[in-house]
Amino acid sequence: MSRFFATGSDSESEESSSADELTPKAPGTTFKQSLLLSDDEEDTKRIVRSAKDKRFEELTNLIKTIRNAMKIRDMAKCLEEFEQLCRAFLKSKNIVDKEGVPSFYIRLLADLEDYLNQLWDDKEGKKKMNKNNAKALSTLRQKIRKYNRDYEAEIATYKEDESSSSDDDDDDEDWGSDTVDSGREIKNKLVLLQSTLPTHPLSVLRTQETEKSTDKKSGKKKKLKKKERLEEEAEEEGGEEVEGGWEKVKGGVPLVKEKPKMFAKGTEINTAVVVKKLNEILQARGKKGTDRAAQIELFHALAAIAAENNLGQGILVKIKFNIIASLYDYNPNLAAFMKPDMWKKCLECIDELLDILFENNNIFIGENIAEDSENLGVSEQPFRVRGCILTLVERMDEEFTKIMQNTDPHSQEYVDNLKDEGHVCGIIDRLLTYLENKGSTEEICRIYLRRIMHTYYKFDYKAHRRSLGLQGESKSEQDQEESEGEDSAVIMDRLCKFIYAKDRTDRIRTCAILCHIYHHALHSRWYQARDLMLMSHLQDNIQHADPPVQILYNRTMVQLGICAFRQGMIKDAHNALLDIQSSGRAKELLGQGLLMRNMQERNAEQEKIEKRRQVPFHMHINLELLECVYLVSAMLLEIPYMAAHEFDARRRMISKQFHHQLRVGERQPLLGPPESMREHVVAASKAMKMGDWRTCHSFIINDKMNSKVWDLFPETQRVPEMLVRKIQEESLRTYLFTYSSVYDSISMETLSEMFELEMPTVHSIISKMIINEELMASLDQPTQTVVMHRTEPTSLQNMALQLAEKLGGLVENNERVFDLKQGVYGGYFNRGEFRQHTSLQNIYQKGSYQQKQTGYQRGGYRNPNQGNY
Repeated sequence: MSRFFATGSDSESEESSSADELTPKAPGTTFKQSLLLSDDEEDTKRIVRSAKDKRFEELTNLIKTIRNAMKIRDMAKCLEEFEQLCRAFLKSKNIVDKEGVPSFYIRLLADLEDYLNQLWDDKEGKKKMNKNNAKALSTLRQKIRKYNRDYEAEIATYKEDESSSSDDDDDDEDWGSDTVDSGREIKNKLVLLQSTLPTHPLSVLRTQETEKSTDKKSGKKKKLKKKERLEEEAEEEGGEEVEGGWEKVKGGVPLVKEKPKMFAKGTEINTAVVVKKLNEILQARGKKGTDRAAQIELFHALAAIAAENNLGQGILVKIKFNIIASLYDYNPNLAAFMKPDMWKKCLECIDELLDILFENNNIFIGENIAEDSENLGVSEQPFRVRGCILTLVERMDEEFTKIMQNTDPHSQEYVDNLKDEGHVCGIIDRLLTYLENKGSTEEICRIYLRRIMHTYYKFDYKAHRRSLGLQGESKSEQDQEESEGEDSAVIMDRLCKFIYAKDRTDRIRTCAILCHIYHHALHSRWYQARDLMLMSHLQDNIQHADPPVQILYNRTMVQLGICAFRQGMIKDAHNALLDIQSSGRAKELLGQGLLMRNMQERNAEQEKIEKRRQVPFHMHINLELLECVYLVSAMLLEIPYMAAHEFDARRRMISKQFHHQLRVGERQPLLGPPESMREHVVAASKAMKMGDWRTCHSFIINDKMNSKVWDLFPETQRVPEMLVRKIQEESLRTYLFTYSSVYDSISMETLSEMFELEMPTVHSIISKMIINEELMASLDQPTQTVVMHRTEPTSLQNMALQLAEKLGGLVENNERVFDLKQGVYGGYFNRGEFRQHTSLQNIYQKGSYQQKQTGYQRGGYRNPNQGNY
């Protein structure tokens, strides 16, 4: 208890102690302390606050919260507080109608809209935002634009009256200007109220404390204003900071404030000094807090100083190596890709480095040169620089691949980035020329492979036109074709054969072989591609290769299958595509995308690794075309086989995926006209099964299928013509298999007219069927007819044979179970007594090697006189 109240009564002491415990709960409410009186006086004394003060105080508190959130770019908080501000302003509608819209409210609306527009235009900043902040930014921008339409006049007036110098400094003061005025009014009212009330020691003390606190606050505000004025004057006079003043810093990792000075005044610039400074800059490389962009600028400045002082090309090459390495290190994350400006700088630096190397033949570079043995100064000896230009170019090629992987393939940005491939190939060609003169065999093989990887997947349209005897439409096109160098086939052949002969690593040779096969297949050189694949024996040990090589192998096999299809080798095409298509993971196996995570168990790290293996979009193989080629090949093989083995219980499936599509088509309750590619193939299969080749042809080759699939081939007319021919031939075979039991004889001329085939073709097909014992018939040459022999069983006989075979299998299984129960060892093989009593099974075991007299039975030799083991 205070000694001031020691002489008072007990009730007064209790009141004073309870008053001391009470503290103000909200900022800006210190005037309440002067009214904290005793319980007896509370009924007569009240805090006098107008509705305007209450509402405006609530608005200013919300505005301060919004401005704090704006400073830290917390868009979610801004959105939440702005919604509360709108609700609070709606409650104050009656007061606003009387007093007008407060200036601090208009200022916030204008500032918030400008701030949001600035954030929206900052694309780099938006990418760095998290998901919640980005969503809140979009929502808040729409709301503020809609909300500000009601206050367009007030905001325009505010922006006109605003002066660029004073308003920015007095932001914080203007927010609370109305609050300060309201505080003064309240203070005056309190003075009047206290003059009318009886004096009380507590009230007198509280009033004095309130006045002192307000005086202190006003003094502090004056000091802050003076301090800000001093800082502004210092910035205007020369940017000298006031001692102890605030300093604006960037968020995130603290940056190195002091940049290393290049050289002191009067320092003699020579090679040793520049190398020492280069090493000083390199010491900061990779350390936490290093400004990578500033480091690159320092390297450029050092290169300019070296060139200005004519220190020779050796030191310049050394600095260029470090500049390019710093550009690669700008993104420490392996998965991140280079920004466009850094990518352009990288290409320019590599071009400049190659220019220096081509202009100066006395510069020797290599990784095997030790730093102690480097010769960077101008002397009679040639320059010796430690570094590997091939490694830098390989890294550049990898960065280009990463840029293409991380760009939206359906955007204009992807097309713009793809234009840089010409620049990349130009750099590789220049380095290839340089290494052919000065590089080792291993380095030449590595750069040859890089050139091959940029060539193998591209179709050479100009070489294709020349092979067809076509010329350019205009004279300029003809001149351009004549001036151009070798065809891609000649380039691929020269580069690949050098690698076959000189390479010592299996990986480079394997990749070169696969790219060579792919290029042959792409240009319809089927026999060269097939022979190279068979001679290389890659299919025997490809499972031991690393994943990128396996992806390249899968792409090569797919291209080989498509090439066989174009050439009319249907069986070869089906066999080449079978492994990829039957797995159901063609997209993943070809490196063209990932399956859903629920379909395959993998963690986030594995997913990142697999994404880095993906093939850029411009190298993709059309998956719909691939599936269509496979299904059409399966249809041409499977439908005649199904017709030939209709009643065969042991009939095998050539293509499970094709049978699955047939079952899906059969399960549909309502069959309409086909829409998708798969439905077209299923409908064509059903027509071929009936021997109706015209309907089958109309389903496979039409405008919709042409636009989706067949027009994507380079030779647009050749593939449909081949397909029509194959459909006619296979429909003829299917027709003979299906309806041979109906005919005694049939004229080949009739078959020729039905299927629109030449007589020699019909004769050839039927002769092959008879030779292969697929059709039990004979040709009557004089009458040109096919005479059926009627040796095929009828439907009833086929069903009886199937039943007998199944019964035989059932009896055999029953006997095997009985032997196991008896515990007789070798009972599965010793069935001599049982077979003497089962004549039914012996009838249908044709071609078996079970002879009771000689003792040979299935499973090995057994003596009939010998007992069981």
